[in-house]
Amino acid sequence: MAHQNNQTQALVQEIQSALEANDLLRVRESMESLHPAEVADLFESLLPEVREELWVHIAQDAEGDVLSHSHAGVRTSLLEHMAPSEVAAATASLDTDDAADILQDLPEPVADEVLRSMDEQNRRRIAEVLTYPEDTAGGLMNVDAVTVRSDVDIDGVLRYLRLLPELPDNTDRLMIVDRENTYLGALPLADLVTADPDSAVSELMLTSGDVIPADRSANDVAKLFEKHDLISAPVVDENGRLLGRITVDDVVDVILGESERSIMSAAGLDEEHDIFGPIWSTARRRTLWLAVNLVTAFLAAWVIGLFEATIEQLVALAILMPVVASMGGIAGTQTLTIVIRGLALGHVGTANARALVSRELAVGFLNGVLWAVVIAVVAAAWFGNLKLGAVIGSAIVFNLLTAALAGTAIPLALKRMDIDPALAGGVVLTTITDVVGFFTFLGLASFYLV
Repeated sequence: MAHQNNQTQALVQEIQSALEANDLLRVRESMESLHPAEVADLFESLLPEVREELWVHIAQDAEGDVLSHSHAGVRTSLLEHMAPSEVAAATASLDTDDAADILQDLPEPVADEVLRSMDEQNRRRIAEVLTYPEDTAGGLMNVDAVTVRSDVDIDGVLRYLRLLPELPDNTDRLMIVDRENTYLGALPLADLVTADPDSAVSELMLTSGDVIPADRSANDVAKLFEKHDLISAPVVDENGRLLGRITVDDVVDVILGESERSIMSAAGLDEEHDIFGPIWSTARRRTLWLAVNLVTAFLAAWVIGLFEATIEQLVALAILMPVVASMGGIAGTQTLTIVIRGLALGHVGTANARALVSRELAVGFLNGVLWAVVIAVVAAAWFGNLKLGAVIGSAIVFNLLTAALAGTAIPLALKRMDIDPALAGGVVLTTITDVVGFFTFLGLASFYLV
């Protein structure tokens, strides 16, 4: 990873120096030597004005591939400077799912204009994918599936395949359909090449398999591919008619996108965030969660203010308060992360939620007792006050129990309310552990120590 990062930075420096020196030949040679995915990665490391300057040196037949591999935020910035006819030309050679992804990043009037700029065949294929939300199987699918009938023989299928200019990428099976395009089964290529040429397709096709409804969520599709080790799978409508297929490369994109979304959501950002995007829009996106955090910080400060007189009498409380809050925050985050992961994978739900809460409470209690003893001994020795040690130890136990309960209950409650736990869970959890930790510690101190 470090080696790859060093290569990217070296390439950034090379491109920037070549542009500054107006050495356009070196720029074009550098671009032509890179895979479209590497060019897309390079663009993410460049300032918007440099991207715009560099884009004109990308070969026209590579523009679509670069756009399809680009991060959503970078792709949007590139599309802003392209005419609809240019977008249509760039996406003409792409798979339908990749072309649809690009069009979904455009404003609707512009996307409509791009569709009108396409030839009839491409327009019809892409429009079919665009009828489905992008986070569903229909939005992920590629309509370029090779289909055959069940009543033909293997020799006929082989002769048909030889007439095709090429097979679509990641074709590991042929789709078997009837005259109404109803999906009947699949014929693996491995079986096709070893079968008796006189055998009928109906004798070899697999009628049971992984058929995906078009409205199934992208996350469910990813889980199905992971569990069954699929390379491709058919997508059908509510009547069982074949619409297209999903391939493993699309699923990898879903998994990477979900991982990035989880990371960005934890900080209150979206996955389309562009690291070198416009300063004003970046600041505006971050403001909401800074405001939310400010409210929760004032809430914690208000709780502390309730015990101002107690803190004035015993300065050690102010020194030890962060210990109580941070221990609760860390313990709660551990539980929160585990539960969010379980929800994402379908391992946690209403059927086992109560058992999970009981388990996490038990873990929280054991850890609370262990670290309460350690912290109590340290505090008592530090300030020479056994009662202070007992108070902070009790607060630690209570706050870790609270953290375990909150870390489990918050994502379950947010999920039920259709709110992304990864987006809001951390803020709510931190507020609860801070407020409860401060209130418990200072409340016990005001009762026993002052």
